Amino acid sequence: MNNPFKYSRDNKRYHTLAYHNKSLGIKSHKASIDAGLSCPNIDGTVSKGGCIFCDGSGGYFTDKTLSIKEQLDKEIERIRKKVSDAKITAYFQSNTNTYCSLTKLQSMIDVCLEDERVSFISLGTRPDCIDDEKLKLLKKASELKPITLELGLQTSNDNTALIINRGYKYETFKNAALKIKEQGIRLCVHLITGLPGETADDMVNTARDVALIKPDAVKIHLMHVIKGTALHKMYEDGLYTPLSFYEYIDAAVRMLEVLPAETVIERITGDGDKNKLIAPLWSRDKIRVLGSIDKLMAERNTYQSRLYLQDSEKECIIE
Repeated sequence: MNNPFKYSRDNKRYHTLAYHNKSLGIKSHKASIDAGLSCPNIDGTVSKGGCIFCDGSGGYFTDKTLSIKEQLDKEIERIRKKVSDAKITAYFQSNTNTYCSLTKLQSMIDVCLEDERVSFISLGTRPDCIDDEKLKLLKKASELKPITLELGLQTSNDNTALIINRGYKYETFKNAALKIKEQGIRLCVHLITGLPGETADDMVNTARDVALIKPDAVKIHLMHVIKGTALHKMYEDGLYTPLSFYEYIDAAVRMLEVLPAETVIERITGDGDKNKLIAPLWSRDKIRVLGSIDKLMAERNTYQSRLYLQDSEKECIIE
């Protein structure tokens, strides 16, 4: 059966990061950085304790006792031992990386702009920590090196947001995301499948809502139960059941069907820390997960965006 998806050179029926990078002639690897910032959902500004699935850790290789420059040096050395000609994305991963003063944010960005080894910059953040002044700063910097803002939406369902203690409503995300797009800054949205109380239809509805914004990229994560989190306690008390293998594969395929073809799928599974992962243990077999998504899409003769056009025709304008 021929592959009907145009953004592919193999059997993948979705817009992979590998395809995107190859199309641009890029071999980009992320150097994880911890800027030593907190999160308004942890320090009490919005809430305490953070989202129920968060254990406060960031990248596996980061050492926040080091300066940003020292972390970059260490990460680039690690990456280029494996891929000598890799282009580097400075990835501010831990906590909320625009939750700081303009001066602090400028200093973080300046380190990356001044380092000729860094080709791209990516900042993980929250939509309630993005304002016009910070967007102006990032817009100006993005004219020198491409910048991606990664927003952790997880779900567009405000009832679920309360359960996971996210601390902001979907409307806050939508407003921030549209402003980011207006500034021409690359936008990546994080979604989670298997949140407490959500059905597959809820997960697909989130993907539909995000599709109307047309993000440049999406990361689809599986809900991992990580040791020591509030979700871990819920799991132990029998209040949370992770998705089964097939439930996840089915949900991921259905979400891909409603996303725009141009949106890059930067992740479609996830790597829980093997030392902290409690459940689901089947998620450790990443090759099986990815292969099963490919197989199910072929069996259904479907592909990313197959249902996007008919959805977007119903609601072409975000009010």
